[in-house]
Amino acid sequence: MLVLTYPADPISAPQIAELKTAARAIDVKLHMHDIRAVEDLPRAFDAAGKERVEGLLTTMESIFVVQRARLLALAAKHKLPGIYVHQLLATDGGLMTYSDDRAALYGRAAGFVDKILKGAKPADLPVEQPIKFELVINLKTAKALGLTIPQSILVRADEIIQ
Repeated sequence: MLVLTYPADPISAPQIAELKTAARAIDVKLHMHDIRAVEDLPRAFDAAGKERVEGLLTTMESIFVVQRARLLALAAKHKLPGIYVHQLLATDGGLMTYSDDRAALYGRAAGFVDKILKGAKPADLPVEQPIKFELVINLKTAKALGLTIPQSILVRADEIIQ
């Protein structure tokens, strides 16, 4: 599995640690490639070809959303099925995304702002984790990659892009 990371962002390190733990648990080999500049993307995909990886995963830094056209073009060129964190990547041609429901999170954040503006101390407010996640599958991309998504996965999808 090719894993693209952006180590300049502080959220990268904890994600990488969790990915490594999960990969060990299911015996998947990760091929980590740090993307420090946009120019690193083609090199990472070229290396992935030599490493014979079979899939693509990105961490959740915004560089992968901002550079999604280039990222998705490289994934298509190298015939790598990818799972991404931001729904825009599936909408724009990535195979699938699995992520928290951003609209629900923004709504919860607004509730916290409301409480703080009404006098609540931020330190007294509970820490919350996302409770709703969304799976988006792009069947057009699956077809282009020669993949058939099992019905058991399709019935779980929140959105299917034809």
